[in-house]
Amino acid sequence: MDGRTLVVGLVVLAVLLPMWFVAAQGEPPAEEVRIDQSVSDIRPLDGFVDTPNKLSPSQVGVVVWVALFALVGVLAGFHRFMNRAARPGTGADAAATDRPAADGGTASSPWIETEDRWLVEYHPSSDAIEGLVAVGGLTALTITFSALFVGEYLTLARTQYFGIYAFGMFMSLTGLTVSYYAWFMPHVEVAERRDH
Repeated sequence: MDGRTLVVGLVVLAVLLPMWFVAAQGEPPAEEVRIDQSVSDIRPLDGFVDTPNKLSPSQVGVVVWVALFALVGVLAGFHRFMNRAARPGTGADAAATDRPAADGGTASSPWIETEDRWLVEYHPSSDAIEGLVAVGGLTALTITFSALFVGEYLTLARTQYFGIYAFGMFMSLTGLTVSYYAWFMPHVEVAERRDH
């Protein structure tokens, strides 16, 4: 394990453990409020995971912190995925071209290259079949979660699985964006001279 990862993990634990201890001393959970099933079939408290019915402000704070740390981890994972899965490596087949070429010709980009700015590295997009499969699959997944989200809204339960469907929809959209960027955008590295 990388030493930097260990340090970050220890810092996160040093922050979260005291917060969780304080949050555990919060308000006791409230009694569950049930709908009379003889009148209605709506079951808004049903879900995939048992959850508390009431959270104290300190418990909500801990949940929000954990969610933010998880989001940072997901973003870091997506960034590493882009660089490893689809970006050029260090092999012979991944060597940068001497001059970027567009449609078989030499690229002349006055908006990129100036007296104080020049191209250091250019790799065309890979356009690999894996990227096409990933983009297609994530598009289908996004459409599925969107349909489930709308279907949940139009049914009587209204809010039963809203969060799960919204999470799935936004995460699949994020994956779709990342996959498109990773496989279908060229990699350009530019150096710039600055006067400091």
